[in-house]
Amino acid sequence: MEIKEKKLLGLPSWGSALLTAFLSIIFLFGSAALLGPLLPIDKNISEGIAYIVFNILVAAACFFICKHNPKSVWYVPIICNAVGIISAIVEPNFWITDLWIFICGGWVLSIIGATIGAVVGHRSVSGT
Repeated sequence: MEIKEKKLLGLPSWGSALLTAFLSIIFLFGSAALLGPLLPIDKNISEGIAYIVFNILVAAACFFICKHNPKSVWYVPIICNAVGIISAIVEPNFWITDLWIFICGGWVLSIIGATIGAVVGHRSVSGT
């Protein structure tokens, strides 16, 4: 008997998470670049706003992916936040600047979103 993985938009959960990672990073850099000239007072404010919106988008994607396939809760937040995880490991100044607060806060939001999505998805599958 072949086990078929659930697909969201024609992609498996890991594919949706990978697509989320790529598109959200493009969105993050694009929005930070656009907000920079709009908020010329302080560069950190525009980057902070861009990271907050980025984190909310990634957490929402984790929610919907895990709602559709509750078993993916174990790997979706990791794949969606892969760039931040890699930068935390590789970047020597990561923990020195205030940027780690935004990125680690996004990890927490992603885990919460994925967990809630898995619970909601599990309830809809089991019918309780």
